[in-house]
Amino acid sequence: MAFKFQGVDFISFDSLLSEDELLVRSNTRAFIEDRVIPIIESCNREGRFPSELIRPMGELGFFGATLPDYGCAGMNNVEAGLLYQEMERGDSGIRSFASVQSALVMFPIHAFGSAEQKAHWLPKLATGEKVGCFGLTEPDFGSNPGGMRTRARKQGDEYILNGEKMWITSGAIADVAVIWAKLEDPSSEKEPRIRGFLVETDRPGFSAQDVHGKWSLRASVTSGLSLQNVRIPAANLLPGSDGLKSPLECLSQARYGIAWGAIGAAMACYDTALQYAGQRKQFRNQPIAGHQLVQEKLAWMITEITKAQLLALQVGRLKDQGKAGFQHISMAKRNNVWMALECARLSREILGANGIADDYPIMRHMMNLESVKTYEGTQDIHTLIIGQSVTGIAAY
Repeated sequence: MAFKFQGVDFISFDSLLSEDELLVRSNTRAFIEDRVIPIIESCNREGRFPSELIRPMGELGFFGATLPDYGCAGMNNVEAGLLYQEMERGDSGIRSFASVQSALVMFPIHAFGSAEQKAHWLPKLATGEKVGCFGLTEPDFGSNPGGMRTRARKQGDEYILNGEKMWITSGAIADVAVIWAKLEDPSSEKEPRIRGFLVETDRPGFSAQDVHGKWSLRASVTSGLSLQNVRIPAANLLPGSDGLKSPLECLSQARYGIAWGAIGAAMACYDTALQYAGQRKQFRNQPIAGHQLVQEKLAWMITEITKAQLLALQVGRLKDQGKAGFQHISMAKRNNVWMALECARLSREILGANGIADDYPIMRHMMNLESVKTYEGTQDIHTLIIGQSVTGIAAY
């Protein structure tokens, strides 16, 4: 049976939020309850992304939410974080789609694109009329994106791209791909520099293939991309992109959203377990919520969720002040995803055998979080980022 979400706030966390921030969360929560929760389990079973929600999400300002113009909502970073929290409470695939559309497609166009590129793409991406994807990861290069083999070379007033990308969210439904490639320079002996390119997906030589057989993120489109002598106009180069730091800056934007989104998944699991424990009776016909070991699990979860809320909020406030470093975002992503996965596992234990059935959202969140723990930087990579920050020594 499904339980109506009742909110998770142990220390009056809401008192730390502004009226606008609470309103964004309330509106997003209503959308998730009305449009996502009723269909998400069937989408997960079928391995189907609910593409019918793209335009309604665009109408509510979910895409490029922090951008100040081009039809975007201009939210602060805490508002956007609460947006992602509620999306992932619905499903990681919903939040992943919005994260890619916003942080990995609209952000690089806004940050590195020309005036013409911004004017052409951003309004259409904001409404969901157009869908984008982000091509950085390759079959042989995940944690080491600098080793990419995808190449671009200049020929006249065009660039020709060749390479393969893998694990690309929205790849098979995208209208435009932000492709990161090493730009060859025949006149230089130096290693080619990484640049960003906008590649319309209907160009000859571009193809996308869905990844099948996933046990995780089943309600999300995951693709492999192939670029075989794909020709694009020279004007499709993102002129402000400059080296590996450019895609990594995009990843920091996405990781921030993940740090909030994971809280939403944890909340869904905890709230389900709490309500279930209050109704499920065992031994002397008493609710299992009265058992010491069940209470220990619930106490651990609400404590860790509360700590994660405060961590995400502080990073969001720092981000609004221009003071959030990538190491702060790594800490939030690393901690909060780990916390959410542990909450899913403890919640499954409380539900016992019922926890593996999709009458409840717990196993779906658990499987999704296994991917969330890996993408946008694995748990180990974020550990090393934090380690380098506190010691001053890179251990890569």
